[in-house]
Amino acid sequence: MTTHFIFMSSSYSLGTRIALDFIVEDESIQVKLKKDLDKIIKKCGKDTSISTHMIQAEDRTWESVCEADHFFKNVKVVESLDKFIKLIQKDRKLEGIDVAKYILSKITCTQLKLQKLVYLCFADYLCETGKELFTDKIYAFKYGPVVDTVYKRYKEYGYKPIEEETTDIDSKNIYEMPSKSRIMFAEDGTEKILSIDKTLKKYANLSASELVELTHKENTPWSKTSKGIGNLYVTIKLDMIKKYHKNEEI
Repeated sequence: MTTHFIFMSSSYSLGTRIALDFIVEDESIQVKLKKDLDKIIKKCGKDTSISTHMIQAEDRTWESVCEADHFFKNVKVVESLDKFIKLIQKDRKLEGIDVAKYILSKITCTQLKLQKLVYLCFADYLCETGKELFTDKIYAFKYGPVVDTVYKRYKEYGYKPIEEETTDIDSKNIYEMPSKSRIMFAEDGTEKILSIDKTLKKYANLSASELVELTHKENTPWSKTSKGIGNLYVTIKLDMIKKYHKNEEI
């Protein structure tokens, strides 16, 4: 029999669980395991979701681990500590599309309403914490603040409700839980999900036109940002959001 010690986490970019597999041959490996775990926490953050497992398997192969416990089936084994860390770090930062998917799992939106809600989630979080909710830039489009990646993903729906992430009662949790877990896995994930839910509670019942009206008010970040020419759009600066977002709140 062979003793395996396993670090496990999730990779949302790969869409699977990931693992580091160590063979325990003597007590000296405990020092290495402690050192490696400390490195993961240092590089990825103290709130990173990491689980550890020790299992007896028939031999040194991962196949024998899966045979010993089906829990480990469909887990991708990563060949090095550095790659394991890089995969986790990639998912510790959110993108606007991650927030958009979570919103769509909870409420029905047109792409215009979705844009405004994603922006308001960003602005609320920035003003409350001084930190960015996601890595995308916010642009000043004709109809208000826009996250370009979200716009490109859903623009084909036009003024129709987006149906990609269903909000039917029978399947709601199927879509909400993965999108919520994705945000929870990110840096300060609990803080972020609470902030997003708070923002949605304030604004989700407003129509797209009402949300546009809010962001177009005088002395809002969008109104204070010069508009681009043609397809050249101007970024709404973080300082502008911090200074003027209060004028578009309800």
